Amino acid sequence: MSQPLAFDKLTEFDRVSIAARAALALLISTTPGWALAQSSPFLTGATALQSNVLAWLTPIAIILVMVLGAMAMAARLSWGWCIGAILGIAMAFGAPQIVSWVRTMFGV
Repeated sequence: MSQPLAFDKLTEFDRVSIAARAALALLISTTPGWALAQSSPFLTGATALQSNVLAWLTPIAIILVMVLGAMAMAARLSWGWCIGAILGIAMAFGAPQIVSWVRTMFGV
């Protein structure tokens, strides 16, 4: 049968190490917000990707509307292109609202 470790036989380094570990455990257990302070890396990346895509799509959508206007002035506009451009712009800029709407439909 092994005997328990006596605290008086420990070196000074062991006592400080045990005290430091106990203090750290107490700190982490009393501040759960610090232990779980990191946000989701997927959410951070998805938000950054969304803002970059919107930054690129804004001037492209403006140029597309200008081209459609020039084609309409030259009487070379197919209404299918116009409807497709309107739906594409609405889907590109309304994607966050569309995704949240679909998520609420399925209860996710």
